[in-house]
Amino acid sequence: MPSSRQPSLRWSNWNLLLLVPLLMLVTPWFNFDRPRLLGLPFFYWYQFGWVLVGVVCVGLVYVKTRGEPVGTDKPDLLGVDDLDEGAK
Repeated sequence: MPSSRQPSLRWSNWNLLLLVPLLMLVTPWFNFDRPRLLGLPFFYWYQFGWVLVGVVCVGLVYVKTRGEPVGTDKPDLLGVDDLDEGAK
């Protein structure tokens, strides 16, 4: 029988850092041709810079939250049979 328990979200204040890369979606802020860097218009090299910022943010959140338990306020009520994906 499937468990009626809802999966809990893994939340930490570090997760707010994952919102920073979304700033690259506001294209009017950087929709320019100049200045160019190595022949690339500003639009392209600025987006590439945000890709690097996004990788750093995701990596930092992963490192800071990987050791935290998923739920700390309630005991785990799932049994082995509930966790077995092949059980029906």
